[in-house]
Amino acid sequence: MGLKERLKADMKEAMKAKDKVKLSTIRMINSLIKNAEIEKRGELTDEEIIQLLMKYAKQRKESIEMYEKGGRQDLVEKEKAELAVVESYLPKQMSEDEIREIVKQTIEEVGASSIKDMGKVMKAVMPKVKGRADGSVVNRIVKELLS
Repeated sequence: MGLKERLKADMKEAMKAKDKVKLSTIRMINSLIKNAEIEKRGELTDEEIIQLLMKYAKQRKESIEMYEKGGRQDLVEKEKAELAVVESYLPKQMSEDEIREIVKQTIEEVGASSIKDMGKVMKAVMPKVKGRADGSVVNRIVKELLS
């Protein structure tokens, strides 16, 4: 079952269960997919949908930070609930230890020795962790290991 079919089935379930948060979040995801397909002039692959969902999840995380700074706990809770729904459609995220191991291997592969080689390392690591790790976490670990 593809991601779009899973979203459709989950939307029906959310309607039956009267789960407003899940329903509104899935509807938002579907509209994002629809807009991207219009822009692309064709169907999106599951991989492209995952990229779209990662971007949306990142926006939710940034919103949570902003609302916490602004002291809007009601909106923080709403965003966290939406984020949980979005993350349920993303591949399982890697732990920091798993990311650290991949970064160490990549540093050896590309022969990186200083922080100047960070771009080279990032370019090699990101395809390996695509969709399973947040770029900012990878960036932090690469900096840490090269310093």
